[in-house]
This record gives sequence, structure tokens and C-alpha cells, in this order.
Amino acid sequence: EDVAVSTAQKRFELKLDQLGPYIAEYSRNGRDLLMAGRKGHIATMDWREGKLGCELQLGETIRDVKWLHNNQFFAVAQKNYVYIYDKDGVELHCLKKHREVTHMEFLPYHFLLCTMATNGWLKYQDTSTGQIVTELPTKLGPPTAMTHNPYNAIIHAGHQNGTVTLWSPNSHDAVVKLLAHRGAVRSAAVDREGRYMVTTGQDCKMAIWDIRMFKEVHQYFTRQPASSVAISETGLTAVGWGTQTTVWKGLFSKHAPTQEKVQSPYMTWGGEGKRVERVRWCPFEDTLGMGHDEGFSSIIVPGAGEANFDALEVNPFETAKQRQEAEAKGLLNKLQPEMIALDPNFIGNLDLRSDKQRRADKDLDAKPENVEEEIRNRARGKNGALKKYLRKQRKKNIIDEKRMKVDEIWNEQQKLREKKTQEVEADLGPALSRFVRKA
Repeated sequence: EDVAVSTAQKRFELKLDQLGPYIAEYSRNGRDLLMAGRKGHIATMDWREGKLGCELQLGETIRDVKWLHNNQFFAVAQKNYVYIYDKDGVELHCLKKHREVTHMEFLPYHFLLCTMATNGWLKYQDTSTGQIVTELPTKLGPPTAMTHNPYNAIIHAGHQNGTVTLWSPNSHDAVVKLLAHRGAVRSAAVDREGRYMVTTGQDCKMAIWDIRMFKEVHQYFTRQPASSVAISETGLTAVGWGTQTTVWKGLFSKHAPTQEKVQSPYMTWGGEGKRVERVRWCPFEDTLGMGHDEGFSSIIVPGAGEANFDALEVNPFETAKQRQEAEAKGLLNKLQPEMIALDPNFIGNLDLRSDKQRRADKDLDAKPENVEEEIRNRARGKNGALKKYLRKQRKKNIIDEKRMKVDEIWNEQQKLREKKTQEVEADLGPALSRFVRKA
């Protein structure tokens, strides 16, 4: 009642209570909406004008959907395989190497479709050439959450044991592994600038992480395990739990020297008996879309969208000709998978390695570096490299290959010291053994 007619039209509800629960995704420019019901119903629409794009009844389970580089193509994770459809609902491809996929993400600047399946494998498929870039085993069972960092294109995966792992196609193992919750991770989201991550878990907690230091900033309580979380372009965080959705403002700020804990949410929606399945912000709009077991709801959230958008990057009002030009330019400027790293600023820097080191890196017959031997040689004395490394790493929640090797060597040395102490005590007898220096 208190807003303009054009703004009021952005608030609407679609009652679809037969084939739910529904999940929803907005296209990159926020113009089109893709909805999918668990029981096989798919629909696309221009939500501003209320025009239906296509509608499909697939007749089998749908686990996830994702728009590709524009609103002309979308991927659907069905019961057995991943299928790609065009805007008219015509099936174009069946990706048979992606079996029983539960989560999908699309990297628009790399043209990579990333999928995770029930067997725990993460696969990268190049949608411009059709080639599979890499297949990585997470070895942590079926994933429970998945998102990507828009800043560096790193995939964040949540698992049953409460860990969040960060993946790059250039590393066979997780580049970072951190313990986020005491139960399964239900959902995760990363802000646009790649500074903060919000995770929700089965332990009824919502955690805010500074992923530059991999340190927890604050933790909040949710009355039920949150099923979905999303971060808007201006930093508003929407959390869907049970039949409620809460919007938080100021959970993190890059301008504040210290992050203050927010006492109450900015807005609340719900209480109508609709169990929220997924929440998503509409790009460049003050609109939050929610898929639930009775269809889809769109609400107005003031201050959520980015007002000053770059029309040469993503244009919400593009014509067909502009869309075709943007697609051609995107393919010409496509980034290679080798450029995905935790710190993308390494691109364009000077290669400071020596000529000998560069030749060794290119030598396929060279023996791999033995991290264990390097640590053993340096780990001499009470205040050696081993103890210094352990003191620093145990303050963090990061577990990498080097940390595991160091822990293994530390435990081995501890056992040797204890064994030596026991032998000395046995030689000295009960009277003098109390003067033996403890390990």
C-alpha cells in the first residue's frame, strides 16, 4: 500500500502445492526465473512481465537446477543424469558422466558447470567445448551443501561431518578444509567480494566466517536447522529455516575495524505453514525469492539490490542483439581453469622462481618433493620448526597435507620419547625414577 505500483508488482505468490517442494534460481541479469518442483515440474518465466517461457513435466525426481551463462540454457539434475535444456524446453544434451547429481554450480567467467553427486565426486564440465576438465574425489560421502566464491571461483562444499572444503580444479585435494559445525552443514553462501562466508548447520547454528583468515567472526542461533542461506549484492543475508525466513543486515562489513554482533534481524517473513526449501536474491532488485512446499513467493526487501550496475557486464534490460554480443565476448574472454586459485592476484605477477625450479616443475620424471623428510630435517631442538609450525596451525581450523604429516611426525616423536622415558625409569628403579625428566 505504501509503495509505487511498479514496486508492488514485484511482490507475488505462485501457488503450486502438488509437485513441490520447489527450488528457484534467477538468471545472472535478474530478468528470468527458473523454478523446479521435486516431483518433476519445471517452469521458466519473465517474472517482471509475468510471461511464461516454457513448462515441462519430466515425471522423475529433480534434485537441482541452474541457469547457464544466460537465460537461453539451463541445466537440470534429474534422477540419474544431468540434462541441458534451451529456453523453449527442448532437451539439448544428456551428460551421462554426471550420475545422481545432488548439487550444481555454474562459473560464468570460466563456462564451467560444477556438479557433486551422491558418491562424493566433484566434476567440472566445460559448457563451451563439452569437455570434462577434471574429476575430483572428496572422500567425504554425499555432499550436503555447495556454493562458489564469486571472487575467485573456488567451490565451497559442505559435508555430513560438519566440515567445509574448498576446491580448485588444479588441486587433487581440497585446498582448505575447516570444521564449521558440530553437525552436517545444511547450506553455505559467500559474499560478492569473497571476504565472508555464512554457513548453517544441523546443530541449529549460523556461523559467519572471515575466509581471508579462515576464522569464525560470530555465531547465531536458529530455532530449527536452516535449509538455505543467500547473500545479496549489498550484504543482506537471508536465512530460510522451517516455515520462517529472516533477513539480517550488518552481519559483516568491510569498513568496520571490528565486527559487531547483530542483536535482531532486519526483516522476518513466514508463519504461514510453508516450509522454505531455498532462498535466492534477485540481482539488481530489492526482491527476495523463496521456493517452498506450496510454490514460490517473492517479497520486497528495501536496500537489497545493487542500484549502480555495469550494463557492459550484466544488463537487465538487454536486447536480443546485445545478448548475442555479450555471449560472443564472454567466449572470447573466457578464463582458463588453471586461473582458479585461492588468491587470483597471482595472475600477472612476475614468476620469481629460478630457471632450475621452472625446469624441475616441467620435468614429468622428477620425483615429488618429500614434505615429511623436509620437516624431519628441520625439526631439531625443543624450539624447532616442528613446534613452531604446530603452535601456529593449531590455532586455526585448517587441515592440509603438510599439517597431517606434521601431526603424524609429532605423534611418532612423542611415542619415542615416552618409550625412552619408560626404559630409563625401569633401569633406575622406583626410588630414582621420579627424578627422570618427563617427555
